Order: sequence, then structure tokens, then C-alpha cells
Amino acid sequence: MKSYELVHQLLNLVEQFEKDNPQNDVSMQSFAGFLMNHLDQSAPADNATDIRFGENEEQAQALAYQIDNSIARLFIYMSRYAKSYIKKALEGTPLQTAEDFTCLAILLTHDHMSKGDLISRNLQEKTSGTEVIRRLLSANLVEQWNDDKDKRGKRIAITQNGRELLYQVFNEMNHVGKMVTGNLTLPEKLMLQHLLQKLENFHYHIHENKIIVTKEDLVTFEK
Repeated sequence: MKSYELVHQLLNLVEQFEKDNPQNDVSMQSFAGFLMNHLDQSAPADNATDIRFGENEEQAQALAYQIDNSIARLFIYMSRYAKSYIKKALEGTPLQTAEDFTCLAILLTHDHMSKGDLISRNLQEKTSGTEVIRRLLSANLVEQWNDDKDKRGKRIAITQNGRELLYQVFNEMNHVGKMVTGNLTLPEKLMLQHLLQKLENFHYHIHENKIIVTKEDLVTFEK
């Protein structure tokens, strides 16, 4: 959309807002609320274009551009960008993936943990989480021993080598963080942090309590 077209739409909306509220003074706050209510969340936003998409299958694209689907798709893109930056930052270290790094970072803040708890807090499946722990053990970055309370379980702790490596990597991760937040202004970063934390609180509860187990659970939970 051209800028003059956007201005024309905004002028029309301001005119409509005045007609709907003839007794009230126009303010930025009240107009912002009117504008949010006016937007149809089920329709694609004018700026919600994806450079990866072609011109075919308009019906499928309309579905993809629905607000929830667009946000989910952008989350996927952002996670892939972040993983590529993290991979660069970890070059020359025994750490191979972002999960290796976050696993060590979690352990750094605990005396020790059970393997199951560590894998869960690292938001991984058992198989992939076990592979991460295996790599860290091989590199002497963590140590494990039998759990006294659970004969079948293991306790995990970070080693001194792991601590030293992690603090070295922290410096590189600062650059990753700045890359991920890109060209956002400080107010935008603060708003994004607030929104992401809200989503984290929502999803962590679901993850910890294993609420979504099957495809059917996704549909049920929406209701």
C-alpha cells in the first residue's frame, strides 16, 4: 500500500470515529481504541505479506495471513534466524546447538537436577534431551551420578569446565541477542519482552502440566 492510500484510509476512519462519538473530543488514546476495535482480526493485514509466497492459491494464502497463523509463522522464522546466529556464536566450542547452551545455562543456576527435570525445563523431548546430555558429558561439561531417591534416575550438575566455557560463551550470546532484536527501538523491545513473557507464562503452564498431548487436545483447549 502506498503512503497516501494509508493516509486516506486513516482520514476516513477519523471521520467515522467523529461521527460515532459526536459528544467527545478526539484523542489519540480514544482513536487508538476505536482503531483496534475496527480492525477485523480474521482478515489479512495490509502489511502482512510474506516474501516467500508466490501468487498461487489465494485461498491458502488468506488462511496463512489470518492474524494467529501469521504470528505463529513469524515465530517459526524468528526461531530459525536465532538458531543460525547461535550456531555461529558457538563455533570453536564443544557446544553444537542452542539446546546445548541453554541446558548448561539452566544447570549453572542449580546445584544439581534430575535428568528428566533438566530435559523438561530445556523444553525438549526425552530422546533429543538425552542426546544433548550425552554430548555435554562427553565434553566434560557436566557430570552425572545415581539418584539416591530414584534408583532408576540420574542427577546432573555442571562441571568447572562447563562453568568456564559458559561464561566465555555469554559474551558471544550478547551479540546474538542484539542481532535477534534487530532494528527495534527500546520501547518496542520493552513491549515485545512484555508480550513474549506473557506468552511464556501461558505456554510453560501447558508444557509443565502436559495439557496438550494429542492433536485432539489442541482443539479441545481452544474451547
